[in-house]
Amino acid sequence: MSLGGEWVGMSVADWTGTLIDWQAALQELREIIAPAFGRREQQQSANAFIDGVLSGAERKTGWMLAEEAGFERPYRIQSLLGRSSWSADELCRLVRCYGIKALGDPDGMLVVDKTGFLKKGTASAGVARQYSGTAGRIEN
Repeated sequence: MSLGGEWVGMSVADWTGTLIDWQAALQELREIIAPAFGRREQQQSANAFIDGVLSGAERKTGWMLAEEAGFERPYRIQSLLGRSSWSADELCRLVRCYGIKALGDPDGMLVVDKTGFLKKGTASAGVARQYSGTAGRIEN
């Protein structure tokens, strides 16, 4: 049942139609990618960032992600993304290995269609004429 945009009394398995324990799977992924972030604080900030991106927060700005994580200011999120020293190449390698393992075949392929939403006007961030899967044609 939906109550103000939140699902009440339903687990993720109920509304996705799968019995996967998503919390355990997310924790496993966090442990797999942790070596890409050198220090424990970076790992914690990365986990907070992931939680924020997966949250129901309407906007995913540094401030909103920090607020979602319970931080007073966005410094930790901003530092992770802009000032911290960690290996993006190592993170990509770890995620790639995770994906290959999940597919069960080293030659397997995963296709992701990032279906977005149509934007009107020219002042919104990210507005450009491009193919939209939502509209099935070139749109903003």
